[in-house]
Amino acid sequence: MLSSPWLSFKEHLYLFNFIGAILTLMGIFLLIPLIPLWLLDEGGPAGISVWTFLFPAIISIFSGLAIQKGFTYQTPSVRGAMIITALGWIVVCLLGAIPYQLGLHKSFIDAFFESVSGFTTTGITVFEGLDGIPGSILFWRSFTQWLGGLGILSFFILISFRGGSAAAALFSAEGHKINISRPVPGIFNTMKILWGLYIMFTISSFLCFWLAGMSCFDALNHCFTCISTGGFSTHDASLSYWSQNNYPHAWLIEYVAVLFMLAGGISFLIHFAVITGDLKALFTGFEIRYYWMIGGGAVLLVCLDHCRVFTATQTWSLSGVHDLFRTALFQVASLLTSTGYLTKDINDPFFPSLSKQVFFTLMIVGGCVGSTAGGIKVLRIGLLCRLFGVQLKRIFLPRAAVIPLVISGKVISPAEIERVAALFWMWMTIIVGGAFITCAFSSLSSWQGLSGMASAMGNMGPFYFSVHEMVSLHWVIKLTYILGMLAGRLEIIPLAVLFGTLLRRR
Repeated sequence: MLSSPWLSFKEHLYLFNFIGAILTLMGIFLLIPLIPLWLLDEGGPAGISVWTFLFPAIISIFSGLAIQKGFTYQTPSVRGAMIITALGWIVVCLLGAIPYQLGLHKSFIDAFFESVSGFTTTGITVFEGLDGIPGSILFWRSFTQWLGGLGILSFFILISFRGGSAAAALFSAEGHKINISRPVPGIFNTMKILWGLYIMFTISSFLCFWLAGMSCFDALNHCFTCISTGGFSTHDASLSYWSQNNYPHAWLIEYVAVLFMLAGGISFLIHFAVITGDLKALFTGFEIRYYWMIGGGAVLLVCLDHCRVFTATQTWSLSGVHDLFRTALFQVASLLTSTGYLTKDINDPFFPSLSKQVFFTLMIVGGCVGSTAGGIKVLRIGLLCRLFGVQLKRIFLPRAAVIPLVISGKVISPAEIERVAALFWMWMTIIVGGAFITCAFSSLSSWQGLSGMASAMGNMGPFYFSVHEMVSLHWVIKLTYILGMLAGRLEIIPLAVLFGTLLRRR
């Protein structure tokens, strides 16, 4: 009996071969910020040391190679793929935190928090004074979000040429836990298409941001964090920086961001269909129809709510109507896609109480399955709504009638429905549990505590209290949010499998 935990552990030693490969890849990524460090001339006594990135890169590369050599390769089981995914993400986030500790002298918990927020594309920050942070650090923050957008392991699959059943298992474990089709046969070909589209959108958004008036450095950072729906910015004022500083085309920058945020929130399979000639795919699918209805309805509600409260005290003009629409559209797009950019703080009186409720609902829903967005996902919300309709039909029809749940012409199996229901239940349970912990270890109100955990779990970013209050939160709350961000990005199951395996007793 005493040897059983060791035997269970020994069965999974081959998983470290994958962890070693991920560490090696991570070390290479850590070398990339040396380029902006050199170009921006940030080295030397007045700046940050090259060792800020070089030290963790060397550690990561050499330890990764040693681990790969020490453990043999084996195709992982479903359970093994889940463990690799959860453990791989935790290790990557730990390494990604080192530059913040070395370059900014942040505490371990704050550095780890920022790293997890970056890789999970959450966008919650515990860093204040972004305008004064060295550019190479800002680049690293943005780059971590770009890497996490489609998934660290999916990029690992792409460049390591590990195809077959191992790649399929890892792709399934890291991706959304619902059955979706692939654009072409073969997991490696699918990865090439997805990352090709991702890179295409990244380059396009860079050019659009740059032409709209951003500096080259700002455009580079925001093209990373926009299509990844991450939301990190190079300025404390986020996307409102340009309007606050009277840039002539600040409104155009906002519309560019809306375009690419919405693109990031749409399934990349739909993008592939559109590029290959099926333009109707952008409006005709079950999930995409819900996506546009939720987004359009939310914009309308926010505009009407503002008019309801401020009509008597505000003089309306054409430019005022446009500003209201642009602000509502931007914030709805930012929250529906879980990006988290702001042109106006969601705590601002500009958004009355109904608007704040709309925003909170969007934080729960999120974007489409197969996108870079967080949240429970529009498809699951639509499925649960359709399921309720099926239950009503069963009441009015004869007991012997068979009424399957059909979406897009396909019958959804009971097992799939059970997975969605279980995931939804655990999602909401974790949010409520995190809110309890937030309120127990802080002076935040229950509404603020709920918004903070919902933002972390949904990989959103905004919440109903200030960044300064977030920075000063107890380490227990920050650790809770870290687990929430990882659980939300990996959709709970891989983390649950990892912890279950560690605690398992035969």
